This record gives sequence, structure tokens and C-alpha cells, in this order.
Amino acid sequence: MNSQDELKARQAIPAKKRVVVKIGTSSLTYPNGKPNLRFFDSMARQLMDLQNRGYEMVLVSSGAIAMGMPSLGYTTKPKNLPEKQACAAVGQGTLMHLYEKFFHEYGGIVSQLLLTKGDALNPKRYLYARGCLDALLALGAIPIVNENDAVTADEIKVGDNDTLSAVVASICEADLLIILSDVNGLYTDNPSSNPDARFISYVGEFSRRYMDMAGGAGTARGTGGMQTKLKAAEICTRSGIDMVIANSSIHDVLFSIMDGEAIGTLFQADNVHPQMKKRQIIIGSAIKGRIYVDKGCRDAIVNNGSSLLPVGILRAEGNFHVGEDPVSICYGDQEIARGITHYDAEDVNSIRGCQTDDLSERLGYEKTYDTVVHRNYLLVIR
Repeated sequence: MNSQDELKARQAIPAKKRVVVKIGTSSLTYPNGKPNLRFFDSMARQLMDLQNRGYEMVLVSSGAIAMGMPSLGYTTKPKNLPEKQACAAVGQGTLMHLYEKFFHEYGGIVSQLLLTKGDALNPKRYLYARGCLDALLALGAIPIVNENDAVTADEIKVGDNDTLSAVVASICEADLLIILSDVNGLYTDNPSSNPDARFISYVGEFSRRYMDMAGGAGTARGTGGMQTKLKAAEICTRSGIDMVIANSSIHDVLFSIMDGEAIGTLFQADNVHPQMKKRQIIIGSAIKGRIYVDKGCRDAIVNNGSSLLPVGILRAEGNFHVGEDPVSICYGDQEIARGITHYDAEDVNSIRGCQTDDLSERLGYEKTYDTVVHRNYLLVIR
């Protein structure tokens, strides 16, 4: 880690404009499941004061299921989906009531947005969600976003609110995501079980090797853990958004972060501006197949940012379709990139190892593209 790089990145935070803050269930509730009213008050005060300074603030809040559990007689989170949905349906109203009460105390206007994964992946719904967020911020409201847990099933769930917060940050093209939880940030190992674990205050370039440092799930009331926070960091950094993981128990933690203080772990964004197709790959559409490539192709993609050409393809697996389904590009057992292809799985296997000039003959029809995945629709995974 270069301390000068971190200092420069921290000093750039106060100049950011649009900020998404994510709050976890463990921060919003006590161990007995009851709401932590002091914390609600603190968050409302900090968010409103930052808005008064001129920042555009978006809040992604967990807690609907946890808020509904005591009312329905649960002491631990139910395991089956309908009971979770019932808790969310009851708890979402309680959650918003508390936010409205505390934000109104500081002169704030809040709004509720309930999203699913489809709102981020479908281009039309993405634009509607983006337009709504833009309008609310322009009108001085603070959007409070949660996943629509009362109606979502696994196939349309983002999955957890750490990931959801990164998706929201990507949708509204935020400058910074702050994830508040009961952890200080990223460590080299789980500090609860390894006293020698070292704290990492700055990640200048995200790599999947950091996933090896993550532990398991979070609390009995929440769904997150360090693994989901690192997934959020990957989405953010690949989308050109800085991200901070910090402990919610730190006094006035948002003020300290926005003042550029060395709080939590800062993940610095890549210098990119993803297009819609690449954004879909980053956010996490289900991978529908794999394309295996040789070493020369691997080096061209990873080192030179090249497109995926037929000549370097060894084989394709899965059932993916033209222009729709994300595929994983693999060199041996290692995933090196993800992309959206110009050819379906059957055609990719037909043209594997083929020179560009021979594509039409191999396909049996006039070729559509010289590339299987163009570099604009290819996300390299480090």
C-alpha cells in the first residue's frame, strides 16, 4: 500500500457530490431485535446535515425483515421464503415510520423505493429507476432504498443489501458508497478468530484475492458478511465509484468519512465509465455459459484489453444467446473476464480456433461480427 495514494484518495472525498450510504440490520437493531432509536436519530442528523452542506444523499437500508419479526412472534429469522416475506411486509412500514419520524425532526423529506434485480438489469426499468432517483435528489428528498423483500424470489433478488447498495450506486452514478456495519473494515483474516489479522485501510486496485480474506455470513438478523461487502466493492470499483466500509458505532462516522479522515477501508475506483452492457455484467446477471481460451487469447484480453476473437477459443459450454446472456471467459480453471457475446453457444463451438476470414464458411452464413465478444462488452476480472 502506498500511503501517499491513500492520502490523496481520502483528500478527494470531500469534493464528491452524490453519496450512497448503506446501513445494515445489525446497526439498526439491538441484539434482542428491537430498533436502536439512538442510531436512527444519529443517522438522520448526519444525513440531513450532509445534505445541508450540498451533498446529494441516498440511503440504502436493511431492516424490514428484522423490524417485522417481533410483531409476528419471531426471535430468529425464519428460514422459509413466505415467512421471510411476511416479516418484510410487516416490517417495511415500521422501518419507514421510524425514518420519517427522525428525518422530519431535522427538516428532512424522505421517500421509499423498493427495487429488484430486474430494475438494474432491464435497460428500460434501469432508466426509470435512474430518472426517479435523479428527480427525488433534485427536489431535495432523501431516497430510502430497500429490496422488495415482500415479493422477491431468489431468481429476481439482488441477494443482500450490500450488493443492493452497490447496484443503487451504479444506477444513480454516485461518486461514493459508504457501507456501515458492525465491522471496522477489511482485515487480512477474521480478527475474531485470528489475533494476528492486520487491518487494511486502503485498497488501490480491487482484486478477487481479497475474497479469500472474507468470512461467512453476518448476524442472526442480517444477511451480509465481509464476502458480500467485497462483492459490493467489486461492483463499485468496476463502475468507477469509490467505496468505504466503516463501523457504524464510530461517533459521527459519516462526518468523519466525508471530511477525508482515515476511517474504515477505502476501495479506490477504477478509472472507467461503463456502458449499459458492461454494467449488466458487473452488477451480476446469472452466467449462462463458459468460453475457454488459450494462453495467447488470455494474455491479449488481460494485458492488452483486446476483444475475444474466435482464433483463441478452445471450447464453449452452456446455453447462451446472442446479445443477451453473460458468459464467463476462462483460462483453465481461472475466470479471467465476463462478457456478452455476438454468437450463441452452438456457433461459438463451430468457429472456435477459426481465423476471421474463414468465419462465414465455418458458420454457413454471412458472418455478423469479427469478434465473439467486443472489448466494449468485456469486463476483465483481476
